[in-house]
This record gives sequence, C-alpha cells and structure tokens, in this order.
Amino acid sequence: MRGSARRLALTAWVLGPVGVVGLVGVAVWLGMTYRSVSVSSDSMAPTYTMGDRLLVERVDGDEVRRGDVVLYTMPARYRDLPVLQRVVGLGGDRVAHGGGPTGPTRVNGRALAEPYLEDGQANGGPPYDVRVPRGRLFLMGDHRGNANDSRYFQSDHAGSVPAGAVEGRVVDDLTRPVLGAVAGVAWLGVALAGLVCGIRAGQLRRREAALQMAGWSLQR
Repeated sequence: MRGSARRLALTAWVLGPVGVVGLVGVAVWLGMTYRSVSVSSDSMAPTYTMGDRLLVERVDGDEVRRGDVVLYTMPARYRDLPVLQRVVGLGGDRVAHGGGPTGPTRVNGRALAEPYLEDGQANGGPPYDVRVPRGRLFLMGDHRGNANDSRYFQSDHAGSVPAGAVEGRVVDDLTRPVLGAVAGVAWLGVALAGLVCGIRAGQLRRREAALQMAGWSLQR
C-alpha cells in the first residue's frame, strides 16, 4: 500500500503541474491570437450580416492579402469604432471603377472576380480610379450600395487606410483554433488526472495510517 501511495503521489506531482502549464499555455495562445467580434452593420452582406459572431485572427497589416476581410480602426472616419471591410487593393495597386452598379472592379487593369457581392453589384457609389499609396490598403464592403468605405474618402490618401490600422483578419477556416481548443481540453484532462492521483494517494496514506494506529492499539 505504501508503494502504491508513493507512485500515485509521484504521478500526481508530474501530471498536475504539466497539465496546468499546458492548459495555461494554450489559453494564452488562443487569447493572443484570436478574438471574437459581432458584426454591427450590413455593409458586408451577404457574406456577414448584422449580429453574426466572427472569429478574428490578430495579424499585422502587412500580412493581409487581397480578398481578406479585416477588422480595423480609423478614428478620423469612424470615431474609433472597429470596422469590418474587404481588402481590394494593396499598396501600389491601381483600383478603378467607372461608377454605377454594373461593370467589374478593376485592379491593375484586370477585372476582379467578386462572387461575394450583394446582388452582384460591384459599385453603388462614386466612380474611382486611384493608386493605393505604399503601406496602405483600399477597402470596401461587400454590399457596395450600403458601405461607407474607401470610395468615399478619395481626397484622403486615395481613400486608403494605413496597414497599421488593421487589428485582425476574419477567420473562416476554424481548423487551427479548434485544434487549439482540443489541445486545451487534453491538457485539462492531464491536470485532472494528476489531481485524481493526488487524492487517491492521500486516501491510501490515511488508510495506511489508520491501520498502523489500529495495530498499535491491539499491541497495547
């Protein structure tokens, strides 16, 4: 019995701390890498509509690519409110549309395929033909007739937004965060196994102590 208690106690001392460290590590990684946001308008419809909950990966602006949907803050335009829009042009790109709802958006002279658009309308606002400055992004909503985006700020750096304003990128593939959550559950299981081993070791030690006391009483 004494040997069993010792082995269980040793197992508890190994599994418990290792499980806690692993669980904390996963929790910190998830917290630093992802955040959850709620869509507050229909400017990105039909892709995302008001009230949708989205997972956003924290990335720097220089990591985003055309087609990414990003969350950013632009105080001069949106009063410090976070905004969700799609990256249409990167620094150095020429982005253009002649106006009106028909006809494609053109990036560097090529028609941009945009299957995500509301009613297939590539524009519902002013015409534009701009060169995106280096280190900045040209952003638009998917609902072009209901999005207050780069098209309406052409006098300010061609309507573009500093790449540094980006706070994160919307995640549609949940494989990594789900695997992270699974790893967290696994580490929690390890920590709980250590706790169970510790409790069992304590029980065996108390039983051993009780038997020793009983034997000592009989000897007397």
